[in-house]
Parts: sequence; structure tokens; C-alpha cells
Amino acid sequence: MTVPVASVRETAVRTLRAARAATGQLVGGLGTAFQALGVLVLLAVAAVTAPVGAGLLLAPGALRALHALARRERGRLSGRGIEIVPPDPPPTRLRPALADPTTRRELSWLVRHATLGLLLGLLGLLLPLCAVRDTTFPLWWRLSPGEATTTSIGIGTAHGWPDALAATLLGVGWTAIVLGLGPGMARLQAAPARRLLVAGPGTDLSLRVAELTATRAAALDAHATELRRIERSLHDGAQNRLVSVTVLLGAARRMAARDPAGADELLERAQSAAEQALAELRQVARGILPPVLADRGLAGALSGLAADCGVPCRVEADVPERCAASVEATAYFVVAEALTNIAKHSGAARASVTARARGGRLRLLVEDDGRGGADEDGGSGLTGIRRRVAALDGTLHLTSPPGGPTTLDVDLPCGR
Repeated sequence: MTVPVASVRETAVRTLRAARAATGQLVGGLGTAFQALGVLVLLAVAAVTAPVGAGLLLAPGALRALHALARRERGRLSGRGIEIVPPDPPPTRLRPALADPTTRRELSWLVRHATLGLLLGLLGLLLPLCAVRDTTFPLWWRLSPGEATTTSIGIGTAHGWPDALAATLLGVGWTAIVLGLGPGMARLQAAPARRLLVAGPGTDLSLRVAELTATRAAALDAHATELRRIERSLHDGAQNRLVSVTVLLGAARRMAARDPAGADELLERAQSAAEQALAELRQVARGILPPVLADRGLAGALSGLAADCGVPCRVEADVPERCAASVEATAYFVVAEALTNIAKHSGAARASVTARARGGRLRLLVEDDGRGGADEDGGSGLTGIRRRVAALDGTLHLTSPPGGPTTLDVDLPCGR
């Protein structure tokens, strides 16, 4: 059985992207892990010196540092597509903090992140460096000092090409570890935060209920707007064409006996109007649910939008699995509207679309190098995009300073 070359290429690209994302997440976790180690040492000093009074002075600052670091970790993971619902702000006074479950969970996370998270972050940083160093060793080994070790782990000394090539084999092994184990290491590093930094079961959900109520209202509003758009398209387009077809066919039937040539001309006009009506009906149907999503998936549909865009547009899609049909349709319409705005209003020379699915979330980034200054109140369709996104309980962030560039950042649940 022959494996298609395109399938092999797609698998290789997906593996490389996953390893690159995992490396970025591990290295980012290394930064917060070092901070966690510092906060852990500060808390330990406060606990040890508490009997003599100094620890009581250090404790409030150490608790504030703990809470700030936990917030930073939630923000970092959310930026990587890992949704973490934050709890209510925990207390910073010593006695209430000792009894607060959120503080205890953050302390438990701190210990894990300062130990296991630090180790995984170091591996995430060092393994790619070792892979690059050993793989490229034959290219520069003659320039290294004679007593320098051949491998990154300090074993062996190169005295000839066989020794240098042996280092390359070790580099290939490091690369295989990065590609194969990197995503799992990233998930393992983030696991304590996903379990311990989320809102507890007893958290007051009144704000969440209010948010969902507003989201439902936005969904209903977006649905009504979409129905009005469909009705207007049918009324102003296909319906008028079909009325013209009816009138022309009636006139042709009356003229058939006395003026066959004129009747033929009317029939040609009726056929042309019917073809235009059919084209407009197809366009309306595509607006309801684009068939390209079912045929080619989200990645292929976005590539089609980029190809039709009036501005040169690059697409980078990493969506290994299909999302819910409503999510894919919303993502398609968001990108279509954004690219239309770029072509009409931005004056950009180039644009890019990035779609990534991670941790049950689909993130879309639409960027351009235009003049910026995009405004939701300016009739550019951004309000409609926000309503579509809110209807799926997603988020939208727009950054468009005067002079550009403009970035539209949309985060959607991938729910099936």
C-alpha cells in the first residue's frame, strides 16, 4: 500500500508545528518556574522566621507574589489556548489566607511548578539546543579545540570523521525525543495549573450566569440579523429575478403566434434571468453554510478565502481535528469579513491568517500591515463579528493603533 506523499508531508509539518509549540510552551513555563522557585524560597523563609516575628512581616508580600504569579501563569496558558477559569481574588492577609482553599491550591501548584515544571522547562530548552549542537557538529568540529568533547553530554573526543558523524546520530536521537515527547512534556508541565489554578467547585457563578445571559442575547441578536440578511438577499435578488422570468415567459407566450422572433428574444432574456436567479440562490445558500467547509475542512476553506482576497494573504492552519460545524462556520465568516475589511479599508500590502486548535480551543489571528485605526462603530462589520463570536461563548480582541498594524484575535471553543 502506497502512502500519498502529500499525506506524509502534512503529517511531518503537523509534527514539527506541534513540537515548536510545545517547545515554546515549555520555555515559557521555565520562566514562571524560576519565579515560582523564588516565591517558594520567600514563603519558606517567612515560615521559618515566623516564630521570631520577621516572617509575619514577609508573609503578606509573599502571598501577593504568589497570587500575582498564579495570575501570570493563567494568562500565559490562556494565551497558549488552554482555558483556565480564574477563581475569585484570594485574601492576602495571613490568617484568612491560611484558611482559603484558593490559596492552598495555589501553594500546591507552586511546589509542583517550582520542581517538576522547572525540570520540564529546562529539558524543553536544553533538548533542542543539544539536538542542534550534535546534529551540526560535523560542520564545525575542525574549528573546535582539540580537547573539546564530541557530544553535548560531554562524552568522547572527535579525532576523525567517524567520531564527528557519531555525534550527528546522537543529534538525530535528540531531535526524535523533541518531536515525540515534546507535546507530552508540555501537557505534563501545564497539568498542575489546569487542575489547581481553576475556580473551585464552590465559586460564586453569578457573574458567569450574567455573562451567559448576555451571550444568549447576543446569539439571538446575531441570529435575527442573519435572518434579515437572508431575507433581504432573497427579496432583492433572486425574487426579483424570478418575477422577471415570470413576466418574460408570459410575454413570450403571448407573442409566440404573431412574432416568433420576438418571442425567442424574450425567452433568451427569461433564461438569462433564471440563470442569474439560480446563481444568487447558490450564493445565499453558501452564506448560510459554505459547502467548502464540508468538502475541504476549515484549513482548505481559509486557503480559498485567502486566494480570493484582494490583498496578498498568507494562511497558516494547524487544525488537526474537525471542530463543530457551527464553530467552523463562525471561523469562516469571521475570516471572510476580516479579509473583506482589509481589502476595502486598510490599504494593506499584505495580510496573514493563522488558525490553531489547542486544548479544545480554536484561535484565529488575522493580521495586516495597513493604516490601522479600525473602529467597531465605523460600520466595518466588526460588531457583527463580535456578535457571532459571543454567540459561541468566544472572545474577540482587536488591536489597531493609528498607522497600523491591525490584529484581530478570536478565541472559540472547539466543542463537538
